[in-house]
Amino acid sequence: MKRRKVIEGLVSLLVGITCLIHALLFKTKLTSLLSGFAGAGISSGTVILWKHYYWSKPENRSKHKEKLENENIELYDERKTMLRDKSGRYAYIVGLITLSISIVIFSILGSLEITADTRLIVLYLGGLLVFEYIIGIIIYKRLSKKY
Repeated sequence: MKRRKVIEGLVSLLVGITCLIHALLFKTKLTSLLSGFAGAGISSGTVILWKHYYWSKPENRSKHKEKLENENIELYDERKTMLRDKSGRYAYIVGLITLSISIVIFSILGSLEITADTRLIVLYLGGLLVFEYIIGIIIYKRLSKKY
């Protein structure tokens, strides 16, 4: 693995630890958010550093080289690149339609004074993020079968 990945892992781990310390020492309205950032930073940093340790062992270097070659083949395959681009475009269009409908619905709810809580909007946006990701994968798999 490259040195850049090790630095990325260390920075992520340090940011996570810093957020954890702030969340534990200072009780603010952002404590839950800092706790989430701490978990994300510590876990991702630990995984990156563990992968570096695992793949840098002499007995795993040949497997790592083979894995990188396969990843490069998969990444730069023209057919798969075209399908990824096409599925991304379709997922983008579905997302735009969903956002347009959502704007109308949230405007109506706001006019009727039904939504005064931002948690609903945050949960909705989180669900939209997951929906976009899943719809992109589904479209990619369908296009792979078609072409």
